[in-house]
Order: sequence, then structure tokens, then C-alpha cells
Amino acid sequence: MNIDTPAFLPTPEPVLEVERLGDEIAVLCAHLDAATARLLDLIREFDARGGWNTGFLSCAAWLSWRVGLDRGAARERVRVARALGTLPRLAQALARGELSYSKVRALTRVATPETEERLLAVGKAGTAEHVERIVRGWRLVDRQAEARETARRHAIRALHVYQDEDGMVVIRGRLAPEVGAVLVQALAAARETLYQRARSMDAEDGFAETPTMAQQQADALALVAETALHHGIDPGAPGERYQVVVHVDAPVLADADAPGQSVLKDGAHVSSGTAQRLACDATRVVMRHAPDGRVMEVGARTRTIPPALRRALDHRDRGCRFPGCGLPFGRGHHIRHWAQGGPTTLSNLALLCRRHHRAVHEEGYEMDRQPDGELSFRRPDGRLVPEVPPPAAVPRDPVHALRAQHDAHGLHLHARTAMPGWLGERLDVGWAIDVLHPLAASTQ
Repeated sequence: MNIDTPAFLPTPEPVLEVERLGDEIAVLCAHLDAATARLLDLIREFDARGGWNTGFLSCAAWLSWRVGLDRGAARERVRVARALGTLPRLAQALARGELSYSKVRALTRVATPETEERLLAVGKAGTAEHVERIVRGWRLVDRQAEARETARRHAIRALHVYQDEDGMVVIRGRLAPEVGAVLVQALAAARETLYQRARSMDAEDGFAETPTMAQQQADALALVAETALHHGIDPGAPGERYQVVVHVDAPVLADADAPGQSVLKDGAHVSSGTAQRLACDATRVVMRHAPDGRVMEVGARTRTIPPALRRALDHRDRGCRFPGCGLPFGRGHHIRHWAQGGPTTLSNLALLCRRHHRAVHEEGYEMDRQPDGELSFRRPDGRLVPEVPPPAAVPRDPVHALRAQHDAHGLHLHARTAMPGWLGERLDVGWAIDVLHPLAASTQ
């Protein structure tokens, strides 16, 4: 009697083709993760060197404009880039394509230099879903440990405000987390109002004395205080009480090199460029003085840009006209200053936000209206400011270029480079946290 043995048939060609397609997807994903590691390195360096600080509130805002990332995604890229600066093992695993960006993004929410190694093992062993679940459990233990500090934090809350020897006001304090969160949100909203809400110039189009983040915070705090007082905290008349008064001799407005004063109410000197900027769109009162300084005559208060013309200007420009800015509000700017004979007409006016108004008056930038009605802006060195940044050069075959670049650096990726070590067993998150988290035992 003959017994037939089972025959092992060859795998059909369509199945092999699909498997090869899957391998190609896995390999390309590993290449993309390795490239993402390099991208994060560049973002971290760019952020540390302040390359974004050209009118932007943050590196994330610059990324959103320059490379088209969603604002939330841009913030996450910056956060992960900063975190990887202190987590070399996770950074190297991403650079070798061993961990996906999704896993690294989750792990950097909780990883520290002390816990990095064990969390790296979690990333290599589990799927992205496993990593997310463990990170959530990890953060829960962190919150329980932090809860024990709440009473101590509340007891040491304080705020000190005093005037320094040079007249500057110094603020130092410690706020409860919930109070601090309100302050941080208010400062963020104020910074956005002052400096962001739009796109600005490329990082190469830097301004002189661009506000640092600390300076932006100071400006934001001033706006928060003024807004609070304007909305009824102070019983006075805010429209009058909180005006900034600058005393400027007429020749100084027309010619920065002319002799004369340009001072605040308390006698502090301001530059002629600052005075010209403030006078572009302000209330004007003309005063005549006797040779001994006595006031002889005070004229009626007028607006340098009448309300009706200002409404027309807002309707026409609909925001700052500086290339790439687009801030939806601004100040009226006389292209040729009224003190130099420029007319206060719609054709001689343009809206500029506070940042770019300063750039034109005090940082050497120039603007002109062309015969066709369009505005042109030039940097201090005379180069034209482009309306939009130039697009990045992309090779004809970007995938081949990416593979060649990695090969040149000795990075050889394959379909199993990022495959986790998970064998299909059920994940016990509680047990994993008990084993991994250094504070787990103390919270039980």
C-alpha cells in the first residue's frame, strides 16, 4: 500500500510580490525614521541658536511657516528634539531606524537620563500601542508622587515686586501650579498678540536686536497688566491714564540728525527713530514754547491718522503688510513721514505690526510704494525681502537620495530593523510599571 506524503508547494509569485512590497515599506519607514532623527538634530541646533527669532514667537511657529507643519505637530517636533538632547540612547535608536518616531515621541514624555535605558528596552520589545499604554501608566505614578508635593508648594507661594537701583522693576516669585498655569496662558496669549499669529520672514532675514524670549515675556506681561487695567480693575480713565507721552521737537521728527529733544514724560531719552515711529499713528498736540522753556500755546489734540482714514486703511490692508507677516492688525505707517512733508493719505499709508514698524523705523529696513501700488521692502543691506521663502530643492528621486545618504554614513537598514521583540503575549501594564518605574514601590 502506497502512502502519499504531503507536497510542499512553492509560494505563489503574487504572494512573494506582496511580501517584497511589505519589506520595501518597512525598509523605507526605517529610512524615514533615521532621517527624522537627523531632522530633529537640526531643529534642536536651530532652536538653541535662536535661528527662528526673526519675529516669530517660537521655533514651532517658524517651522509651521517655513516647512508647512501643523502648529501642533511643529510643537511636538521641537519638544522631542529638545528632549533627545539629553537622551542619547533614544536618539541613537531613532537614528539607526530601530525605533519609530511614534515610539520615541511617546517615550520622551517620561524618559529621563536615569530611566532612559529601561524605557529604550520597552520601545524595542513592544509595539507603538504597548509603548503608549506603558507611558500612560508611568505618568500616573509620576502624578501620584507629585501629589505629595502639593501642600509644600502651596505653603511657599510668594511674589516679590521691587525697584532695582537703575529704576527697573524686578519681579521674583513662586506660584501654585494652577495659578502659574493661568499666568503662563495669559503670557502666551499676549505674546501671540504681540509677535505671532502669522508667518514672518525666513530665518535669514533677521532683524537687529530682535526680542529674545525673555524680552517677549516682559512685553507680554506689560500687555496683560494694561489689558487688566483697561477692563475695570482700576477705577481711573484708562484711555488717558495709560498713554505714553513723548515730547519731541519738530525738527527731530523731520531729521534724525537735527538738534532737539526727544524724551518721555519723566525725561528719559528716546531715539529720534522711536519718536518718528510713535508719531506715525498717534494723538498729536502742538505746543509752542518761549525761549526760557515756558509753554506759550497749546494746540488742539488731533489724530495723525483721522478715524475715517484709519478705517479705510484697515479695510484695505487687513493686517501687517510686511512680507510673510500677515498679523491681522497693525499700526498706521506713513511711508514718507508726515513730519518730512508726507501726506496723510491712503496711498502714503500702510499697516505694519509693532514688530515690523520698529524694523522700518529703527532697524534699517526700507519700504516704498511702487508705481503699480504694490509695496516693496528691502533689508538694511539693500536686498529685496521676498514675499514668500524660496522652496527647498528636492532631488528627482528623493527615496534613492535618502538611501544613498544613509549608505554613505554606513547605515544599513532592512525590513526587520524596527521590528519589536513582542511575541504576541498579553501586556500587563501594572506589572510592567511595577518593574520599570523607580517610584512604583513607594506609591503602593
